[in-house]
Amino acid sequence: CAICKENLAKYKCSSCEAPYCSVICWKKHKENEENPCQVLKKARNPDINVEKSTILFPTEDTVSGDKLELLRCSDELKNLLKNPHLRRLLQEVDGAPNAEKAMKAAMQEPLFMEFADQVLRVVEPPDQKDCT
Repeated sequence: CAICKENLAKYKCSSCEAPYCSVICWKKHKENEENPCQVLKKARNPDINVEKSTILFPTEDTVSGDKLELLRCSDELKNLLKNPHLRRLLQEVDGAPNAEKAMKAAMQEPLFMEFADQVLRVVEPPDQKDCT
């Protein structure tokens, strides 16, 4: 159980798939301001319907959905995302009219670089890099 860390998890949250063991833990999970469900709820624009996207023009840099799902399980990323400054940087990059310029500016921030490095460690572990 991701909430009490004592019992075997029998259920998963329908929003973020966090494993939990009981109604009591589910309620604690839903009330916790730092859980992924609450963070997503606060950040989500109500005008946008979030669904699994179909990649229309994949490139060699496109990350598969399976690997993106691994990001959700990274405790290191979860800890980094608790930082309000990092969340603000990510929102600025996401909402910037010139994404390339915003990304270059964000890459000057050590905190953002730490986040980017951790993302790469999750989606492209050193022992799985393509050596061609």
